[in-house]
Amino acid sequence: MPFAAGDLSWPNDGSVLMLRARDGFALRESRRPGWTVQQSFLPAADALARSGFEPVVDLPAGRFRVVTVLPTRQREESRALFAQAMARVAADGIVVASVPNAEGAKTAEGDLALLAGGVATLSKHKCRVFWTRPGATPAPALMDAWLALDAPLPIDDGRFVSRRGLFAWDRVDRASALLTGVMPADLAGRAADLGAGFGYLACTLIDRCPGIAAVDLYEAEARALEPARINVAAAVSRAGRDIATTVRWQDVTRGIDGGYDVIVSNPPFHQGRADDPSLGRAFIAAAAKGLNARGRFWMVANRHLAYEATLDACFATVRTVIEKDGFKVVEAKDPRR
Repeated sequence: MPFAAGDLSWPNDGSVLMLRARDGFALRESRRPGWTVQQSFLPAADALARSGFEPVVDLPAGRFRVVTVLPTRQREESRALFAQAMARVAADGIVVASVPNAEGAKTAEGDLALLAGGVATLSKHKCRVFWTRPGATPAPALMDAWLALDAPLPIDDGRFVSRRGLFAWDRVDRASALLTGVMPADLAGRAADLGAGFGYLACTLIDRCPGIAAVDLYEAEARALEPARINVAAAVSRAGRDIATTVRWQDVTRGIDGGYDVIVSNPPFHQGRADDPSLGRAFIAAAAKGLNARGRFWMVANRHLAYEATLDACFATVRTVIEKDGFKVVEAKDPRR
């Protein structure tokens, strides 16, 4: 809106960086040569690529005259994003951010204003857009503190490393704990963790199942990969045996490798704020295709999510192991081909 209204203008030299960019009509219509779009969530990055962009995963080097930010719902993660934007804006450049009112627009605006020494703002369509003045210089101590918010950090009394903004980033979530509490110790062979996050399920497989020989972790959010690698390496070290592991930036809904003996998952079930059972159903279908004929699939889900028809369509043998605290754990075997 501020660009369309003339309050701001795009630089002619294409010196634009978009942090957490998302595809959409407005972006496609406004695009100009030279723009750098960054996105670490693979489905969103793929959507950008399908629209002709070349998204980057990591924060690029250099300085840009305009840096746009789509903050997240996790406040400290967004503060790190603001600091990363300020670290990459040119001396005469601006940082621009936009947030829906219902997702903390006022708070986000206040945070960028605190870091940059003030912002200009417009409000419309139940959203706010706000931007720094050209040449704004943040306080070095605050910049350093907010940049550090993106670093992996210990959780669960130091047993795991996680990162702000990941699912249940600061704890072992109750659903995953319920699954591991009933998961048998005789699981063996080659395993996969679908939607691995920081790697809790994979690590627990290694810790509790001496027959596990290899584990592949599939995760669509690239920010989770470093913590997952750290955690799974620690689990292998604790186990004291050779276990082949890989951590993959991959969208499970587009399929996984085949031939697994064991697959575990706490699949995502949200797109934005709304429940989206199609995600979990796609994980179930991927698991059925990824297992060998005698493979076993263990998953946990919110009890109200209707996965039963998909499970029955994908597996010949399905049983609910436990229902507790609003969750259900399911074991499925005999994948249908």
